Amino acid sequence: MERTLNEKLGIIQTELKSKKSRYNSFGKYYFRSAEDILEAIKPFLVPMNLSVRIREELIGDNTIKSTAVITDGLSRYKATAIVGVDMNQKGMQTPQKFGTASSYGKKYALGNLFLIDDTQDSDALNTHGSKPTLLAKTPQYKKVVQGLEKGYSIDDVKKKYSLTKEMELELSKITKSIKV
Repeated sequence: MERTLNEKLGIIQTELKSKKSRYNSFGKYYFRSAEDILEAIKPFLVPMNLSVRIREELIGDNTIKSTAVITDGLSRYKATAIVGVDMNQKGMQTPQKFGTASSYGKKYALGNLFLIDDTQDSDALNTHGSKPTLLAKTPQYKKVVQGLEKGYSIDDVKKKYSLTKEMELELSKITKSIKV
């Protein structure tokens, strides 16, 4: 029995792995691009008789609407992302500004369609110059805990990371348990 598009999409959303294969040397983090997601989806397409398209539309003067569509020829699902073009971005020509926004729009439309969670993606959290927020259950968090065990203080951690009140409380508990 042939699977429905809904069933096929569910399989893809569960099994798709899109690695963060690109490196931003300015922000010192790895991220995934729309091209990485598209490369990861290709092995599913022919066996499942599916195709994926991305449509872009300029809405307003400086806003791009990206729509990712998956279809089996009979049914389709789509997900959309709306991205503004930062016309005040220094060091870029206008085509580069639109290209950057287009890339982000495609990436997030695909991410929405295939349920790729970027909440802990450094690219999503990048603040270009300010300190990153320390998140629990990340490699950075594990390194911070190891540093605290070696004698570093929470003030040392704050020099490198921004801490939420909850994270600071958690690190304080860890520090107290180490000293006992």
